[in-house]
Amino acid sequence: MKRKTVGAHSLELSQKAPESTDPIELERAMQQDYIKNLGEAVDIALKNWKHDFYIVVITKNEKLMPNVFRNYFTTRQSCPTPEYDQSVFRYKYESGSVEYIWTVPSKDSVYHLLKNSHEVVKAERELLLMAQKYVDGSLFVLAKKLNGEQEKSPLLVN
Repeated sequence: MKRKTVGAHSLELSQKAPESTDPIELERAMQQDYIKNLGEAVDIALKNWKHDFYIVVITKNEKLMPNVFRNYFTTRQSCPTPEYDQSVFRYKYESGSVEYIWTVPSKDSVYHLLKNSHEVVKAERELLLMAQKYVDGSLFVLAKKLNGEQEKSPLLVN
């Protein structure tokens, strides 16, 4: 039995109306996969590390399929430098808990949030705050602090 490619699914979905227009239902479905993948990344890292570590989630939009976004989950022992399309979590080994650190949206989204900050709805205020912290270098300073590095003035972010 031949399976459809992601491109075939993307084209098919772009040509029909969404099955559900309830944004809350759509968000719940996306969060279930996200949490599952986050847990899997933690489980894999725990096979090698017995200390705190970071989970980095990079969100990529498929260039030829504008309605397809993919999240790539990786783990690392140090806090990464903040970048566009990135979420960072820290796994605390002693407590066995996952702590949310930041999300930096896409470059276009950061620009849009900052340009329209006076119109940002309450539900997007935290994302606006993250965008501001990214641009002013606060997230860079936080990453250095979490890594135990000497604080220097942050680099200008483009």
